[in-house]
Amino acid sequence: MRPLLQLALDFFAPVSEPAADAPDSRNIELKRPLALTDKAPLAPEKIAKERDFRCVQDGTAGLQTPPAAGPVSVVFRHPLARREVRLGHALVGYALARARRRTIGFTVGAEGLAVRAPNHVSLSAIDAALQEKAGWILRKLVETRERAGRQEAARIVWCDGVLLPLVGGLLRVRAVQGAPRVGLYLQSAEASDGAQPSELHLGLPATASADQLREATAAWLGGYARQHFVQRLNYFAPRMGVRWQRLALTNARTRWGSARSDGSIRLNWRLMHFAPEVIDYVVVHELAHLRFMDHSPQFWATVEAELPDYRALWAQLKAETSPVWWDD
Repeated sequence: MRPLLQLALDFFAPVSEPAADAPDSRNIELKRPLALTDKAPLAPEKIAKERDFRCVQDGTAGLQTPPAAGPVSVVFRHPLARREVRLGHALVGYALARARRRTIGFTVGAEGLAVRAPNHVSLSAIDAALQEKAGWILRKLVETRERAGRQEAARIVWCDGVLLPLVGGLLRVRAVQGAPRVGLYLQSAEASDGAQPSELHLGLPATASADQLREATAAWLGGYARQHFVQRLNYFAPRMGVRWQRLALTNARTRWGSARSDGSIRLNWRLMHFAPEVIDYVVVHELAHLRFMDHSPQFWATVEAELPDYRALWAQLKAETSPVWWDD
């Protein structure tokens, strides 16, 4: 566990929170929480996961390659790849795992394309299935590469005076000896439009290290996120006729939130880097799961009733990038 999370442990642990009176949904059973990731609400492949990717231009010797037509412009290769397939102008090395299943599954993850196939399916049938889904696979690989580039560009260089996005505005982090150890938040009247950043004064010396600044900022942001989330949960829950019971903050890379039928909500504190309306979308999404533990038409109708522009908000959440805090 990172020292940062140890410092902010009290902010990340699940606690009970007051909730507005509303119909109980305990009759819905779900063995594991339904999570909101950065996928599209109606993604063509539910198993797809969008994370970082690995793209290489060489090192593919020894892999089986179908006949190519035209030059290869890019090569994607999973580190466990033992087969390659030509998809358009791309050469894709994929990891293949056999399993007791009925269908072929594709996952675009942090390391590239992984395929799980039934034991009886031939290699040629697997490659044919990849060709059939070539457009979707390449789109996901390219999107993941672009996201990785945006994340690298958004990497935080921790120093006195660093600027961070905060709920649609900017936050300047300052090391101010004598300030409270928990941090002193000075909100700017123009913070919402980015004209003037708010300031966070941390009780640290001017010579504070990058790790000290990062840990103190995260500790403060955990408390600020919890306060914001509770306020928005309590605002939307009675409007939607649901009751939430507990809130836990998470630090996942690609999962923004999840919900359980017992009223437990988990939200990623990194959401505080997004605009308030985007945060509201994630809150409403998870509260809607307290009524429908799926992504059925009834679920999306519940979300749309509260946020008619939810599709645009989801697209904004997907397109923007939260700052990178660590090197992992």
